[in-house]
Amino acid sequence: MFAWFENLLKPFEDSPVECPPDTARGFYLYHLKPWWRLLAVTLFISLLAALAEMALFVFVGDLVDLMNANGPDAFFETQGPVLAGMAFVVLVMRPVLTLLARGLINLALVPGLTAIVRWRSYRYVQRQSLSFFQDDFAGRVAQKVMQTGMALRESVVNVVDGVWFLFIYLAGTLALFVGLDWRMALPLVLWTIGYGATILYLVPPVRARSAAVAEANSALSGRIVDSFTNIQSLKLFSDPERAEGFVLEGLERQLGAMRRLLRAIVSMTVVLTVLNSLLIVGVGALSLWLWHTGAITVGAVALANGLSIRLNQMSGWILRTVTALFENVGTVQNGIETLSRPTSVVDKPGARELSVPCGEIRFERIGFHYGKEGGVIDDLSLTIKAGEKVGVVGRSGAGKSTLVNLLLRFYDLESGRILIDGQNISDVTQDSLRRHIGMVTQDTALLHRSVHDNIVYGQPDADSEDVLEAVQRAQADGFIPELRDRAGRSGFAALVGERGVKLSGGQRQRIAIARVLLKNAPILVLDEATSALDSEVEAAIQEQLNVLMEGKTVLAIAHRLSTIAAMDRLVVMDAGDIIEQGTHRELLEAGGLYASLWERQSGGFLAQTAAA
Repeated sequence: MFAWFENLLKPFEDSPVECPPDTARGFYLYHLKPWWRLLAVTLFISLLAALAEMALFVFVGDLVDLMNANGPDAFFETQGPVLAGMAFVVLVMRPVLTLLARGLINLALVPGLTAIVRWRSYRYVQRQSLSFFQDDFAGRVAQKVMQTGMALRESVVNVVDGVWFLFIYLAGTLALFVGLDWRMALPLVLWTIGYGATILYLVPPVRARSAAVAEANSALSGRIVDSFTNIQSLKLFSDPERAEGFVLEGLERQLGAMRRLLRAIVSMTVVLTVLNSLLIVGVGALSLWLWHTGAITVGAVALANGLSIRLNQMSGWILRTVTALFENVGTVQNGIETLSRPTSVVDKPGARELSVPCGEIRFERIGFHYGKEGGVIDDLSLTIKAGEKVGVVGRSGAGKSTLVNLLLRFYDLESGRILIDGQNISDVTQDSLRRHIGMVTQDTALLHRSVHDNIVYGQPDADSEDVLEAVQRAQADGFIPELRDRAGRSGFAALVGERGVKLSGGQRQRIAIARVLLKNAPILVLDEATSALDSEVEAAIQEQLNVLMEGKTVLAIAHRLSTIAAMDRLVVMDAGDIIEQGTHRELLEAGGLYASLWERQSGGFLAQTAAA
């Protein structure tokens, strides 16, 4: 039975990945529209539950009048059907309605809506442009995904299980009071007006302060994650007080935001308590006066006071529900700022798949300035023939890594175009572009998964024989069998730790090389692939890189010039432009910047002279 409710809402059904609307109304409709039938049924069940509860008070009022009008013997003889009806409502209808309501809300909506929002948000955010993640804390973004999903769920439940129930209950109570005597409705109408005015006046500050708390929580999470992610650097500089101060500042901001929120909630609680007291006194006094004048019966007095006391009991729940609703809406609005941010690099409508039969790369008069007025790369042109191996060198800030980022289309060009086998990379899908490019970087960040999962990440359908061959060619088969993790997993099943911290630099590079070998892309990019390694390890890794480069078009960046001296051609960049090209020998004979950099190397590293 429980499984039936749980399967009503399927959160992981395949759907297009698209930018969610950037308004609260649009964001809610975007996530709720596929499930409107389920929501409609839930609202109907909640309506029946409210009516069933009010029916109990009506029964009690009628019961008092019947007992007052009949003696004990006559009462049981004549009112059997009424008592049976009351028993049916209490023993059958209420449990059934409770089962349906709790099943729909607790087993379907609560877990399902959370999963839907988080899954959709994750799918969209992980396709965001590189600049999106460079401008924010990873922990803060993750917190937005988590808390927005929970807040949207809670706000929907607040409406379905709270606000809607309250609306039906108030409307029904008002109708019952009018049915008794129209004057009985006056205290309830005044209470409703005062209650609504209080909420309208005091809840907006609660919503704004709730959004501030959500933002402070996300920022605090980002600071903590940033500290733990860079724990090695923190320990290296032996300054825990400074790291604690960074987190403490976030904690103080979060605490201040939380206190401001709670002040508003306490103020609202006091005001509503006064209103509730006035309702009880008003209904009680008026009902007694009307009974005294003969306008209503004793049963009507019992009914009216029972409903007013029930509303008083519900008022705390109403307050919490309405406050939570606005808090959660505020949290969702805060999350929308991050989760609905447009992607800066998008595929064109109808973008086709990239085809790379040869592997020629052409940069045609490209320009890119990271949104600034000048600098980085201006009017640069470069052709890399199919199968050619080209090394790019230059001072720090010359634009080498930017060239690679533009080839991978992590950013869109501001001018010019990049062609691969005659196809403009802006006209093809980003996924197909990157599938045809293998890359080994200086800081090989492995996923906190098994060795096997990391190796097959770019080729998930690879069979075990291909994986083993790639590992052997990368000379990683010597250390992988010896790996162990805390859970006792070993070899290919061992987890490598966050960013691969359990492995040495050389081991991480060998796994990265095995991954690229398995991917077997026709274009290879090496971005400082060995600069973080010592000379002995570098020499061993360089052998694997030579194997990796066989039969591919290669673009390699290096500060250590000796690692790329044997390339077919070297390109020297300075201030975003190409100033020299040729083989290692030709550039030395030319006596230009490359020759100067070669002479100034110490231990094979390029001098870190700032570009003018």
